[in-house]
Amino acid sequence: MTGVVPLQRLVAGEGRDLVDPAALTIAYQAPPPPLAPYVGRFFLMCGQAPERVDMLPAGPGVLALFLQGAGTLRLTGGVADASHCASLVTPLRTAARIELAGPWQVFGTLLSPLGWAALTGGRSAADLGNRLRDAGELLGSGVRRLAIELAQGHAVQPFALAELVARAAPVLAARLHALPEPHVRLVAEVEAWLGRAPSPSLDDLYRDACYSPRQLQRLVDRYFGLPPKQLARRQRALRAAALLADPRTAPQQVASMADHFYDQSHLIREVRLVTGRTPARLAERSLPLLDAMLGLYAPPSDA
Repeated sequence: MTGVVPLQRLVAGEGRDLVDPAALTIAYQAPPPPLAPYVGRFFLMCGQAPERVDMLPAGPGVLALFLQGAGTLRLTGGVADASHCASLVTPLRTAARIELAGPWQVFGTLLSPLGWAALTGGRSAADLGNRLRDAGELLGSGVRRLAIELAQGHAVQPFALAELVARAAPVLAARLHALPEPHVRLVAEVEAWLGRAPSPSLDDLYRDACYSPRQLQRLVDRYFGLPPKQLARRQRALRAAALLADPRTAPQQVASMADHFYDQSHLIREVRLVTGRTPARLAERSLPLLDAMLGLYAPPSDA
């Protein structure tokens, strides 16, 4: 098996499409090319149950516009954040429990590290991570107005995903802030580093980067929400969780992936940290939202 899926490819949505009509349906659409460096595939998720408790995996920020329904994100330490019409799940270091009141329909996308910085005006992903925030506060009033207009219109005549994307793309494009070119290059270097091996060497990153180790730690923390060592650890665990949750994963893929952990206990702890579930419980496929989000983290079929 080749290396982990780089975050840029992860955010671009390479992986399996999951549709479970009994619990959740999900549709995807690629972003327009000018937005591709900043956001992943747009998605429209719909659930019919009046109540659902599920998990969101650790990972990049998620823009979620509630067209119908509402939710509450419960994080470690007893923090509970209620959803907004325009919600932004900031980059999560660990998995978080989400409680949804339905029927619910959510339109949104994942934010790449560049997207997080360009849309928030350079705010620190580390300082603002692990929360559910009002997207209007961090991404501007245009995003809040968009969410309200889409929810109102959707209640009268439901929008197709293509129309939602057509309405959202220009609003997001207008919000993009210019980023320092050296920072853009650094993000690309970190992406490449993450893609070289399941457990990439920090020495390799420090050797190739144009920054001192201290500067590099600070900038990676700012753009990705974690310093390099923890970022690689999260990426490895998410890759493992995506493979374990996918029934199409071959036994040899599981064995190859497990070789990158100290032992089975280590694998279980790391997967639980990023998904809130052990590998055995992931295989039960009882959390459709978690399954759907992990589908965005799955490796390509030829990996």
